[in-house]
Amino acid sequence: MDGLLTDEQRVQRDAIRDFVQSTIAPFAAQWDRDRDLSGDIVRQMGEMGLLGMAVPAEWGGTQSDDLSYAMAIEEVAAGCASCAVLMSVHNSVGCVPILKFGTQAQKEAWLPALARGDLLAAFCLTEPHSGSEADALRTRAELTEDGHWVLNGQKQFVTNGERADLAIVFAITDPGLGKKGISAFVVPTDAPGFKVGARERKMGLRASDTCPVALDDCRIPEGHLLGERGQGLKIALSNLEGGRIGIAAQAVGIARAALAEAHAYAQERVQFGKPIAEHQAIAHMLADMLTRLNAARLMVHHAARLRGAGQPCTSEAAQAKLFASEMAEWVCSKAIQVLGGYGYLEDHAVERHYRDARITQIYEGSSEIQRTVIAKHW
Repeated sequence: MDGLLTDEQRVQRDAIRDFVQSTIAPFAAQWDRDRDLSGDIVRQMGEMGLLGMAVPAEWGGTQSDDLSYAMAIEEVAAGCASCAVLMSVHNSVGCVPILKFGTQAQKEAWLPALARGDLLAAFCLTEPHSGSEADALRTRAELTEDGHWVLNGQKQFVTNGERADLAIVFAITDPGLGKKGISAFVVPTDAPGFKVGARERKMGLRASDTCPVALDDCRIPEGHLLGERGQGLKIALSNLEGGRIGIAAQAVGIARAALAEAHAYAQERVQFGKPIAEHQAIAHMLADMLTRLNAARLMVHHAARLRGAGQPCTSEAAQAKLFASEMAEWVCSKAIQVLGGYGYLEDHAVERHYRDARITQIYEGSSEIQRTVIAKHW
């Protein structure tokens, strides 16, 4: 696929690949066991420009085209899926809403620090009773006479929840207006009444901090309203295509890492007098894994190119996310099969890749939601 890339895209991808292989991948297994990312890696990702890929240079970012961003997510996910989701959330639903809907003052206050990685962003939309139904919120925001918004409610499954400095929070400001009564806010996580709960203990992405958040009379200045009052649902859904392309790219990266492990093992493991890669059953399994992986990558790149060209790609992004996420679990499962009993052990990375892959069928819209979107747009 290199022949379809520009020199700039190729150079950037290779630089990120080198960074990941030297700075991220060697420590991913330990971070998974510790259930925590090294504090230093976030700073290093910021210095590499990975946390400012959605922000233009005028705000201190390293803004890249959609295809380059998707390739960057794939590279990081191939090294550590937890780093990839931190990067994806920070860029896609942290920086982009402020870039698209923020005032000049809000951009000046937050975008440069976000682009450098000095501040880390989180996204607070999902609530304990609402997931796919994004507009079924119960969190409330009331404007006081002294010029403050007071937020009350519960948020669930907040990525970067523990380490984030800023959160994009959605709440109902006008209950009688239905979907048009939801607004968005930029909330510093040290604001009074912003309370982060204990980390969730997850099947995969264990090094990524996922937490519940309670808003208990959380007070923020009136100027922290993001966009116009009542524009919250539009803001929440404004980057769905980009988010889904990003998760699809993450799935491709995870699957790529699992396939590389399986392929290397199959060439080294000797049974019945020859490497198992030379046995037809294993050779065909590896061939199917590679074919599905490349098909998923092509779908991701196609959707990213459409988005970068300003073309409608709601269905294409949903197809890429659906296919890539289900492909990732299948490829990781087959990788375990190639390694046999060893693949079931934590000593081998394919066990971690399998656990990490599973969530890609759930967040940023479950596979069921993707199928609904695809059918609707057809």
